Amino acid sequence: MKGIVFNLLQQVVTDAYGADAWDDLLDRSGSSGIYTSLGSYPDEELESLVETACAMLGLTREAVLRWFGTEAMPLLAQAYPAFFANHTTARTFVAGINHVIHAEVRKLYTGAECPHFDIREPVAGVLTMDYRSSRRMCALAQGFVEGAAKHYGEAAEFRHLACTASGADRCMFEIRWPAQMVVAA
Repeated sequence: MKGIVFNLLQQVVTDAYGADAWDDLLDRSGSSGIYTSLGSYPDEELESLVETACAMLGLTREAVLRWFGTEAMPLLAQAYPAFFANHTTARTFVAGINHVIHAEVRKLYTGAECPHFDIREPVAGVLTMDYRSSRRMCALAQGFVEGAAKHYGEAAEFRHLACTASGADRCMFEIRWPAQMVVAA
């Protein structure tokens, strides 16, 4: 996992709960807390931080990851405004994740292992997204989508249609932006 993810986690935890909470999270998880944005760290280290946050907050893994994704999106928009500049809606932003954003992430962060999304638009205003990643962090992907919707001043309806946690070969989402939906006559 690239260090930028750990840096984002540190920032969202610190913003929400204070620097002492981040230090407590590090102590309880046994993590060093020394992360450079360009560095690579074992996935297990992020999992340990998430598990510890679950225990500290009394939340599920999915809830912690979703919260993290939602709260990290404004930080990403601030740090990488070019990723957001060519989009006026969350739908177009999300639709470009593989070809624009992840392509740039791989340029910026050598060796980055990004999840892959198979994105389709079967109906105007509705995206169907397959998520494939060995990390099994579909809740983080959901949080990022919901954070993108907030960034663009929109609401997103997110349905998790299939999940690897339930034995499926991939996670599949349906995402709707009600304000943009075309109603059939």
